[in-house]
Amino acid sequence: MNIATLLETSALTSSDSAAISTPGEVVLTYSAFHARAARLAAGLAASGFAPGDRVALAMSNCTQYYEIMFGAWMAGLCVAPMNPRLHVKEFAFAVADSGARLCFATPEIAPALAAELGGACRVIETDSTDFEALFSNPPAPMADVAGDAPAWLFYTSGTTGKPKGAVLTHRNLKAMVVSFLADSGTCIEDNILHLAPLSHASGMLGLAYIARGRNNVVLPSLAKDGLETALHRFAPLSFFAVPTVVRRLMEPALLDPALVPAIRRIFFGGAPMYVEDLKRAAAHFGTARLWQLYGQGEAPCTISFMPPHLIEAALTAGDDKRLGSVGIARSGVALRIVSEGGAPCPAGAVGEVAVKGDVVMAGYWGRDDATRAAIRDGWLHTGDLGFMDEGGYLTLVDRSKDMIISGGSNIYPREIEEVLLLHSAIAECSIIGVPDAEWGEVPVAFVVPLGVSGSARPDRAALDALCLDHLARYKRPRDYVFVDELPKSSYGKILKSVLRESWAARG
Repeated sequence: MNIATLLETSALTSSDSAAISTPGEVVLTYSAFHARAARLAAGLAASGFAPGDRVALAMSNCTQYYEIMFGAWMAGLCVAPMNPRLHVKEFAFAVADSGARLCFATPEIAPALAAELGGACRVIETDSTDFEALFSNPPAPMADVAGDAPAWLFYTSGTTGKPKGAVLTHRNLKAMVVSFLADSGTCIEDNILHLAPLSHASGMLGLAYIARGRNNVVLPSLAKDGLETALHRFAPLSFFAVPTVVRRLMEPALLDPALVPAIRRIFFGGAPMYVEDLKRAAAHFGTARLWQLYGQGEAPCTISFMPPHLIEAALTAGDDKRLGSVGIARSGVALRIVSEGGAPCPAGAVGEVAVKGDVVMAGYWGRDDATRAAIRDGWLHTGDLGFMDEGGYLTLVDRSKDMIISGGSNIYPREIEEVLLLHSAIAECSIIGVPDAEWGEVPVAFVVPLGVSGSARPDRAALDALCLDHLARYKRPRDYVFVDELPKSSYGKILKSVLRESWAARG
């Protein structure tokens, strides 16, 4: 089933209902949304694109986002949405890896990306005549695609720091939508506000709202005026937010507390929500508005969840352990904890989180070895460590990969380490994540300068400049600790646990 049938059905049942809006006005009804997507599908086909081809999206939130995605799907193409916060070199890597011959980009990204790609892939700016020209053909009928056809390449990173494209099929996306509709309760009667990037969880959750003919209100950036305008104009609204943003929304500088009743549900995930922060959020927003989800790009948004009634039960019982969990298995998903050898672990034992179901990706794009390592006997091995209690509640305790989650964005230490090692005055370095009240975690670099006892210590400003020349700003280390040597095991492996202890001891 082509996932674009979600839009086709809503165009029939909710033709005059608002589909895509800015904070202050309706931009497209469902009939207009469907017509635009069908015309774009025709334009893409006329431009030489065939089912199975990939189209990349280097876009911040805008009203064109969904019409591009659904237009591509109606033509049988696969989209590769990318985090708008990436560095231009990171965009270029994902574009090349996916084999995309066309990349849609918003105005603030397009010029630099076009220059970086150098003609290897056509870049079309969303606010251009070239973009509108793609809508000049008569609407095309929807392409008939198999359920296992690629629909969405979700670019994530591995232990090497090199991005991998998780292949999400039309069946995967359908399973995600069905699970959400089964688990979300009455909130699907609301509209959805996209204040988080459409390239990630917010855009994925929005598919369920499109399936129900609800309004998708697109916020270009997280700002008080746009947020409050949207809540006044289109309430009740639900939205996805990482814990960092949930904390910020409790500040009157971003959101007037008088507007909290305009919010129906806050879906949060993508990073740890600490128990004390969850208690504060429950007191501020009311428990009925909080809905935690746990997933990853390889099983989008759909591994476990902690809905309002379970949060309320844990609060009432004073059960901080349950509050610190990520809830129970989602509908349509099998969840278990496994040992290093793959055997199921008993309740309370720490092991790797494994998940099975139609929501699990088909594999990594062009990475058969990585696919075989991640999916074994039908089970996706997430790389996250945790345990399940006797009631089936999952608690995450660590990550087997040294990933850092900062403000809901994944940062992989090695990609930073490899950049720092480009500096001629660095002999060795290691990146760890350290706790941060605002972002959850931030990266810190332990650096061994080239020379005797750090005599050739590199300049911090130069290291910052080096990182900013190769990486997105949020991946830049927040501090540099210069040391004579890095702690290592007898096998020569850097002991990051010792570095974390060293950082903690520094206060």
